[in-house]
Amino acid sequence: MVLSEKETTTIQDLQTQEQSCIEKYKRYGKDAKDPVLRELFSRLEKEEQRHYDTLGQVLSGTVPACNCNDSDGSEYNPTATYDSMTNSDDKKADAFLATDCIGTEKLVSGEYNSNVFNFASTKLRKLLADIQIEEQNHAEMLYKYKTVNGMA
Repeated sequence: MVLSEKETTTIQDLQTQEQSCIEKYKRYGKDAKDPVLRELFSRLEKEEQRHYDTLGQVLSGTVPACNCNDSDGSEYNPTATYDSMTNSDDKKADAFLATDCIGTEKLVSGEYNSNVFNFASTKLRKLLADIQIEEQNHAEMLYKYKTVNGMA
């Protein structure tokens, strides 16, 4: 598949967003106090890396098949670490990290939503729509983490 200049630039921009997410999850994974949150950040870092690599394949001329995974968010059930009544410094710090990442996921999801129609290929639009759903799943997982820990 040969991309137009606009399509190439759009994919590169999306890849930049994914790289930022990878770095954020890596750093926040080191900063998180709760092992459950560290594990979630590690999982999301790997998923963002997969998105980055998928976009790299698109830039190379291949549109990989998408898995249309729309259940990760609904199936995620984290274990509570923090009591809903406590307000420790660790809990506040982890709440900040999770909240910040929800904002990032909203931004990235919006970028996919805005840019999906820049592409002529139905297969590529479907792939980008699938990644957008996965970004929404990430935000849902983070929100569930906050909810179960009395942070939402």
